[in-house]
Amino acid sequence: MPRAVWNGAVVAESDETVMVEGNHYFPPESVNLEYFEASELKTRCPWKGLASYYDVVVDGDRYSDAAWYYPDPSKAAAQIKDHVAFYGKVQIEP
Repeated sequence: MPRAVWNGAVVAESDETVMVEGNHYFPPESVNLEYFEASELKTRCPWKGLASYYDVVVDGDRYSDAAWYYPDPSKAAAQIKDHVAFYGKVQIEP
């Protein structure tokens, strides 16, 4: 089962991730929200839409803008609505 690990903590785990462009997108219910804080960063993907970000915080260590999600994706990316993906320092383990 894929899981996302940062700073020794499992921040998300699910056997129902959706793969898009080489990234595991974890369903919202699989994310351990205790490790997440909203970020102000927003970016736009030409085909997925506007992405929002989270900082991941474990044991006082912050990885700013480490995770992103699409709260209102385009129709082409509807399968990843509210799913969370992670940047490289967050390790995705099989």
